[in-house]
Amino acid sequence: MLRVVLVANAVGLNVYRADNYQRPVAGLVLVAVMIGWTAFTVWAYADPARRTRVVLGLDLAVALALLLASPLVKGAGFSATVPGFWVMGALLAWAVHWRWRGGLVAALVLAVSDLAIREDVSQTNYGNAYLLVIGGVVIGGLAESLQRMAEQRDTAEREAAAAAERARLARAVHDGVLQVLALVQRRGSELGGDAAELGRLAGEQETVLRGLIHAQDAVPADGVAGTVDVAAELARLERPGVVVAGPGVPVELAGQAGRELVAAVRACLDNVERHAPGARSWVLLEAVGDRIEVSVRDDGPGIPEGRLSEAADQGRLGVSESIRGRVADLGGTATLTTGPEGTEWEISVPREGR
Repeated sequence: MLRVVLVANAVGLNVYRADNYQRPVAGLVLVAVMIGWTAFTVWAYADPARRTRVVLGLDLAVALALLLASPLVKGAGFSATVPGFWVMGALLAWAVHWRWRGGLVAALVLAVSDLAIREDVSQTNYGNAYLLVIGGVVIGGLAESLQRMAEQRDTAEREAAAAAERARLARAVHDGVLQVLALVQRRGSELGGDAAELGRLAGEQETVLRGLIHAQDAVPADGVAGTVDVAAELARLERPGVVVAGPGVPVELAGQAGRELVAAVRACLDNVERHAPGARSWVLLEAVGDRIEVSVRDDGPGIPEGRLSEAADQGRLGVSESIRGRVADLGGTATLTTGPEGTEWEISVPREGR
């Protein structure tokens, strides 16, 4: 809308000042370029996919070219440029896209060029150039502030949705799983023998689940509580048959993200212990630039083709949720390679977490 208003204003002023042109035909061409470029940018900026750096660069280049062409079509003693305030369209596009830095750069380019092509710089000319610079910085700062507020709003909405989902799951677990575990524990004690051992295990799992339910309200609102030394936490997973190797220095990750990464690695090792008894495992931790990479490899028989899809169809979500789900929530990737000589998980997550 602003571009349409600006081009209408520019066309009206150029028609009103038509007698100021030394080369009227060239002036008409410049006005036509303004109209055509305005139509193109209205179309281009309407779709985020088309708001590329190339379009933004061309936008500023066209505004600058029309500005520099003013003395050629109006003569050396001109008082007003051909585009006039129309150049604000490109300036504000840079400010919105690249925040205050983009607004400052575009404003300086346009302001310096506007002053450089004039024989005499009046107070009005200087005032216009000064307002361009201030406007570019202010609009860019406002755009940055608005985006930050939108991100905070989205984060708050996600946290509220997650809290509601945790509460719903807690109710479902309490009404179903916990009652069944309590029944198994009671009946196992009554029956004795192997059933008693089964009842004891059910009681332990009941205690763990109740602890998770009671702890749900203690989850930090921002998902982060301090930092976790991933190297130290992974070292605690070492045991007979499991070798852990790391860089020898602390590898810090935001609290919740660090705990989720360690939990994903623990799930990999649990799968080896459950499905390939006696197989050895190796865990390798590396800090590469802005990412943390963990490799979990074993020398078991591998995973048969289609076994993971079959398990997911049966509702057994150990791999899809405990490993891939956790890593995906952190903004990372979990790649599985398996064959007769063993299985390897390659997990990569950003240091910042998500």
